[in-house]
Order: sequence, then C-alpha cells, then structure tokens
Amino acid sequence: MTIGPIAKKIPTERTFHGDTYVDNYEWLRDKSDPDVRALLDAENAYFREQTAGLGDLRDNLVAEFKARTKEADRALPYRVGDWWYYRRTFQDRQYPAMFRTPARGTTRPDLNTSFPEFPVWDGNELALGEEFFLCGGFMPSPDGKLGAMSVDFTGDEHFTLRIFDIETGQIVDDSVRDIGYGLAWTADSSAVAYSRVDDSWRQWQVNLHRIGDFNDTVLFQENDERFSVDHEQSRNGKWIIIRSASVTSSDVRFISTENIEQRVKILDRREGLEYTAEPAGDQVLIVHNANRPDFEVASAPLRTSTPEEWDPVFVPEEGERVDYVEAYAGHAVISMRSEGQTQLRVMRRERPLSAASAIGSTPPAAVTSVAASVSGNDDAATAAPTQPAAVTPAAAPTHHGWCAPVAIPTGEGSFVETYPEGNWFTSRVVFTEQSILEPPTQKAFDPRTGDIEVLRTLDIPGYDPSLYTQDAVWVTARDGVGIPLTVVRRADIHPDGTNPGYLYGYGSYEVSNEPYFSIYRLSLLDRGVVIGWSHIRGGGELGRRWYDDGKLLRKKNTFNDFVDSARWLIDSGWVAPDRLVAEGGSAGGLLIGAAINQAPELFRAVHAAVPFVDALTTILKPELPLTVGEWEEWGNPVVSPEVYAYMKEYSPVENVREGVEYPAVLATTSLNDIRVLYVEPTKWVQVLREKTKPSPERPILERIEMVAGHAGKTGRYDAWRERAEEVAWMLDQIGATEVY
Repeated sequence: MTIGPIAKKIPTERTFHGDTYVDNYEWLRDKSDPDVRALLDAENAYFREQTAGLGDLRDNLVAEFKARTKEADRALPYRVGDWWYYRRTFQDRQYPAMFRTPARGTTRPDLNTSFPEFPVWDGNELALGEEFFLCGGFMPSPDGKLGAMSVDFTGDEHFTLRIFDIETGQIVDDSVRDIGYGLAWTADSSAVAYSRVDDSWRQWQVNLHRIGDFNDTVLFQENDERFSVDHEQSRNGKWIIIRSASVTSSDVRFISTENIEQRVKILDRREGLEYTAEPAGDQVLIVHNANRPDFEVASAPLRTSTPEEWDPVFVPEEGERVDYVEAYAGHAVISMRSEGQTQLRVMRRERPLSAASAIGSTPPAAVTSVAASVSGNDDAATAAPTQPAAVTPAAAPTHHGWCAPVAIPTGEGSFVETYPEGNWFTSRVVFTEQSILEPPTQKAFDPRTGDIEVLRTLDIPGYDPSLYTQDAVWVTARDGVGIPLTVVRRADIHPDGTNPGYLYGYGSYEVSNEPYFSIYRLSLLDRGVVIGWSHIRGGGELGRRWYDDGKLLRKKNTFNDFVDSARWLIDSGWVAPDRLVAEGGSAGGLLIGAAINQAPELFRAVHAAVPFVDALTTILKPELPLTVGEWEEWGNPVVSPEVYAYMKEYSPVENVREGVEYPAVLATTSLNDIRVLYVEPTKWVQVLREKTKPSPERPILERIEMVAGHAGKTGRYDAWRERAEEVAWMLDQIGATEVY
C-alpha cells in the first residue's frame, strides 16, 4: 500500500533545559535544496493522484460558487476628497478594478443608476504575466491626482510601492521595494509614508518617500523586537498615526502631514498598558486598558499626557469589551462587543467641528447642511464652518462636548463593523452587517434621528435563507466553563445521529471567530452537513479574560474546548460518529493538530490550512519571521523551562501518537508563506505517515502552492478552484457528496 512520499531522515538534535529532541526532518527547511523541491513536487503529485476521482465534485462546487456570485458587480462607494471610490468586478476576470466618480453635492452615487466613472487601477492588468498578484493597499493623494499602492507578485508579502498618475495610469515612481503594510500621504501630495520590514519580517520602521527622491526619511524606528509598527492616515487628513505594539503593550505618536517636524507622542510607553489613539480635532480619543482589562474610551488633550490626566468618555459595563473608536467632525463610533456580540455605538458631538479641522475633505456650506438635515440625504456632512445648524443631542453631553453613546440597532447573532469612510464630515455612520446566514449589507445610521437606510446588500443569486437555521448553544467544557458554539444547518435536518458534520475553530491572538457569511459554506449545508462554528478560549468573543484563559500556560484550554465541542456535536445527535470533519488555519491549524492528537477517534477527517504545527521548534528560533513578537502569546521556551515543557506537551509534530488510527488529514500550505513556513506541515505529514496507521480510506495528504502566500491564491476563479478541492475532499471523507 502506498501511503505517500517518504522523506529521508537526517537527524538533528535540539537541546534546551536538559531535554534533547531528535528532529529527523529539520533538513526540509532549506527550500533551495533540490531534494526538498523534489519532495514537495512528489507531495503535489500524490495529492492529485489521491483526489483524481473527485474531479466531477470539484467542478460541481466551482459551478455552485459561480452561480451564487454576481460576477459583474460594484461595491459601495466611499468618499475621499472630491471623489467617490469603489471596486468593480467583471465576469470572467480574476481581479477587481478600482474606479472613481466625481462627488456631486453630498449624495452618494446610486448603484442602481448610471453615473460617470473613471478607472483608477485594474488588478487584471497589473497581474498580466505574473503567477501571483496581491494589492496590499491603495490610497489616493489629497489632491486626487496621484495614487499610491503596494503590490506583491510572489506571495511573500514584500511589497513594491507604486505611485501613479490616476488620470493617465502612468507610473510616476516605483523605486521603493520590500515594504510592508500601510500607506499615508503628506498634505501637499508630495510624499508617501510606508513601512519597512526587518529580516524577520517585523514591521519596524515608518519611512517617508518624497516622489523622485531616493533619500527617504525615517519617521519612526522600533528597536525592541517584541514590537511591530503600523501606521495610517487620520480621518481628518492632518496626521500620520504610528502605533508600535507588542502583545501586551503599545504606544502611539502622531506626525503632522503638513509639517513632519510637528509631532505628538501620546504617552511614554508603560509595560502592560495597551491603547490606541484617534485624533478628534483639538483632542484625542483613547481606547485603553489602564483601569480595566476590557478597555474604555477616554478623552485627552492633543499633547503628551498620562492616564491620570485622561477623562473617561465611555466606560463599558460587565460583559462589554471596547475594541476601537473612530472620530469624525460630528460624531465618533465605538466598535465593541456586548455579551459576545459585536456592536456599534455612536457618540455625537455637542457641536460639530469646522472646516479647519480637516485636510482634503470639504464640508458643505451652512445652507446645504441645513437642507440636508431636513431631507436626511447628507452622506457627506453636518458641520458648518461658522454657524452650525441647530442639532438636537441624542443624550446629555458627557465629557469634552461628547453626548452619551447610542447603540445602533442590529440583528441578534450578526457581525457588524464600520465601512471605510474617508470623509471627515460625514454625518451618518455607514456599517456592514452580516451573519452566517445573512449576506453582507451596508447600512447608514443617522445619529440625529435614529433612522437606518439600507444602501447595498450583496446579491447571492438563488439564495433562500429560509431554508436554513442556526442556534447558539453553550457546551460545558471539562473544567465546567460554558463554551459558545453556533450550530448551523438546513431547517429540515434533525439531531437523529446520522448527519455529516463540520467543525471550524481558531482560538488565538484574541481573534474572534465571527459569524461572517460565505458562499462556500452553503455548499456544505445543501449536502446536509451540520456546521459547528466554535468560539473557544484564546479568541476574543467574551472579552480579555476569554483570551487570557487560552494563551501562554493556559493554551491547552483552547484545544480542550474544541475537542469538547466536537464531542458535544456527536453526543447531542447532531453529527454521526465517524462523519465529523474539522478545519482550521494558521494558529487554527495548530488547534487541529493538537485536537487529533488528543482525540483522534472523534474526527473522520481534518483540513489544516497553513498550519502552525511545529510550534515549539519555531518559537525556539528567534531568527525566524515574527518569532520574538510571539513570545508574549505562547511564552518564551528559550529562557523558561516551564514554557518549554508546556509547549512540548501540545506541539502537534512532537505528540503524534504511535500506532493509533488517525483521521484522514489534508495539510495545505504555500511555498512563499512567511507567517507559517511550509516546512511545518511538511514535517507534520512525514511524522503522521511514520507513526500512525494511514490507509487508503484515511490518507495523509499535502498540497503545496508553489507561488502563493499565507492566504493562498488571490485570483477569484483560482481561489474558487482551490477551495473546491478542499471542500470536495472533506465532503467525500464524511460521505456527503450529493446535494441533500
């Protein structure tokens, strides 16, 4: 029986804290080694051989994805300066294109009508002749003449900065290479701030590139390897916001877009203090954890200050967690969680700010503001330069002219987030609401009246949400803690112990497993699959404590919660024994590896995407990408014997159980992934084949994308085919290939 390619063994010893581990497959780390390339090619050939019989199912799935997609579509426009920008997709074209239309008055373009539109950039043209394409970011200049974008053609997330003339498409400057994420313009449209990455792919510098000048200026440099740097342009255009953060601490500074010598450092760094800062005119809105683990919103003067000087503006109640705040001329939006569900709350200013509070945004005249206030049709503004229109506050003023927050009404079980809005003077809050069963809908909330207008709903041809249903349940974990689990199914499916099932999880970095909508998931539901969407510890669903209880020396709670959720799906009758497949990616791949080591009998098959399965080896190597910054998430096994021993007990590669029947395994990875290196799943697959009992019914497979990154393929049709391969394999393993 062929169980797949078998790599040669070259023993490498790893010794820490008196413990020696022999790694037979560390040599696979060198992707320039011809033997490594030969093995990866053999793995891909074996994957194709083992899945050859799934071609029809894969093609059917691609057809389903296509049928549920309005291929030629326009996204909701967002305003920057005197233009509305939006993305368009076209039938039979892989990538979106960016367009814009002139702003006429204050009204957002109606997507149901025709209006003049002008091309900005086309991903299909940029990708011509390339095996891979990713746009890392795009930002138009304040004067609307130039565009800055970052492009990646290999998948390693080392971008090239391209500055181009929007009207002609001509490249003005593409001399800056190997940059990270984040773009911001100076007020005069002459220079762009970008980030630099170091040898470990840590964003550590923010530099300023003047068009046509090869001598870039370092605006900020972070030398502490625990910290990484990101930056963005403030909503009023006046500041470049630079944030340096580790897992447990952060600091923020502002640099003026009009004069880079004018700088504001918000706070001297304090260990354990996390915060973000949002320019709000002559003050700063700060989301911080100085007083409570689940953060609060404070107001501070626009200068260096201390938490003792900050005035609380919004303090959450028990069960609430503040994530971030966005400020505009007339209001601020608080993004938060309440009892696990995302929520938006709006604080109106007692008196909106004037035109002088922004660069690159034009408020309407006072008379326009008044007329629009009456008609409720002002997407652009409420602020008047000198004599603002009378405004009835939503609630009594609190601190620094802010009114008490008002919650935007949203549906139970939905996921809401603000929609990108580049206009400082907007009077309404535009947000996206979706759920596992409801497609994304953009809506506009008017904080003056409480009215909500639906602006756009993603069209899913042929989709009938009434055919499906979902339940929020609590699974009692082995330590007595209640674990939220969302169970989704066709409405005519019952817990009779015969159904196929699918369980998805993540549970790291305080990242919540949000109930977003996916056309891929519908193909599972239509085949009678019961879906479990887990909200395990290590994520952020239930606040900071939920995260803390699933990290460092409590990380095993994450794996236990997932296994206990899987067991509940079977014991409750929703899923048949031997018909459950599980899936997770990146740190969620670590979850999958740890879960099948703990309870292989619960799972018929698993798909681990770009899986972090050789966790201890990686975290022991500070020279690898991002490792040092990860020590505050997992612990530092280099210096701590306790952390070393704890991680060794769960790191999947080192805990595969010999002689035990495991589920079928599909590991997918990308050769150029710099976040989780291809060597981790490649080692894991070898150890699984060596120690367990693979069979034709339960194969151990690996698929490697030779030109892609952490997120896989980026072209729409390529991504559909890639996902269809994975879904077809999972459906085949759990006997759910036919539409129910």
